[in-house]
This record gives sequence, structure tokens and C-alpha cells, in this order.
Amino acid sequence: MPGKSTEHEIELIIEHLDRDRTGSGGGHPPTRDGGDDGDSGNRRREPEQPPYQRRYYTAIIVAMVAILIFFMALASAYIVRRGASSDWVGIHIPPILWLNTFVLLLSSGTLELARRRLAHGDAGGFRKLWMFTTILGVGFLAGQYAAWRLLQAQGVFMATNPASSFFYIFTGAHAVHLFGGVAALFFVAAYRFERSRLPRAVAAEVASYYWHFMDALWVFLLALIYVGK
Repeated sequence: MPGKSTEHEIELIIEHLDRDRTGSGGGHPPTRDGGDDGDSGNRRREPEQPPYQRRYYTAIIVAMVAILIFFMALASAYIVRRGASSDWVGIHIPPILWLNTFVLLLSSGTLELARRRLAHGDAGGFRKLWMFTTILGVGFLAGQYAAWRLLQAQGVFMATNPASSFFYIFTGAHAVHLFGGVAALFFVAAYRFERSRLPRAVAAEVASYYWHFMDALWVFLLALIYVGK
């Protein structure tokens, strides 16, 4: 009968479409990525990090947010005190601070070069650039101490006036936090990650987040001190 014939033809069409979609019947299953390389999609898919690695990223983000809140509170107090003060005497910024800033920014560049060497499997090049970055960090701290000594030689101490108080607070607090970054750089360079589940590349990336953050924070603080001098 025509009705049964029509229903049979519809069933055959549906069955044919199902075979094309699933790749059955001797055909090849269609690739979602296109092209001849069937595993290109797997290469583009980033492997998911284990939970014990993700917690390091979470910890450094929380730490940076806490540090940022602390310094923003100091900056707010600085702006309010500067605007409402009648005894504010601006200090002469020691020229060595500009050199210190250059050294710190240079350290960010060498750190990224070190990470690139590590990504390409050049362990020796990574260690050299990473240690050079660490030396630059120590050099920045030494330069900050030299700036304090220069101010003290001019008779400018923490209790001299509100401007000098904030200068020592800003630079001292930043130096303490940057010292933690230097310790992290030493750790990444010296620790034997072969005995740990944490890859060196992950540790280097987490340390780089903190280091770049401290660099940007210092540029902000220096600009704030310069405007309010």
C-alpha cells in the first residue's frame, strides 16, 4: 500500500542519515577540527591542571590582592594627609631611585627570558637568567638601602615630617614584600623539583606573577611619591 511504502522510505532515509552521522557502514567519522590531522583538536586542548597545582595559583592571587589592599590603604592615607596638611615638606627624591626602578624593570624582562628558556628545555640557560634576575632583585634592595642612607645624610629621617614618614613607610613596606619575592626566586632556582609533584615551570610561573606585581606596585608608589614631593 502507498502508506506503508512511504513509511518504509522515510525509515530508510533516517537510517541512512544516522549512518552518515555516526560514521558506521564503512565511512570515516567526521572530524570536528577539519583538515587531515585528526588529533589537532587534542593538541589545542590545554590539559587540566591537577588540584594540588591550581592551589598555588589561588594562593598567590589571594596574597597579591591582600598586598594591594594594604598599599591602597596607605596610598589613601597619603593623599588625605597631603591634602589636609599644613606641615607637609616635600623631600628631594634621591636620584638612585630612578636607577633602582630601571634595575627592577630589567629584572622582569630577564625573568621572562628565563621562563622562555625553560619552556624550550634549556635548563642551563634558565638557571643563568633566573639567577641574574635574582641578583637584580638583591641589587634593587641594596639600592633602596642606599637611598635611605642618602636621605639620612641630608638629615631627613622618618620622623622629620609627614612626607618623609610616608616615604620610609612606602619604600620599607615594599622592600619587605620584595624580599619575599627574592626568597621565592632563590627557592625556584635551588629546589630539586625532580623529587616533588610540583613542576619547576609551575613554580616559576607563580613566582613570576608575584615579581611582576611587585614591579608594577613600585612604579605606582614612585609616581605617587614624585607627585606628592
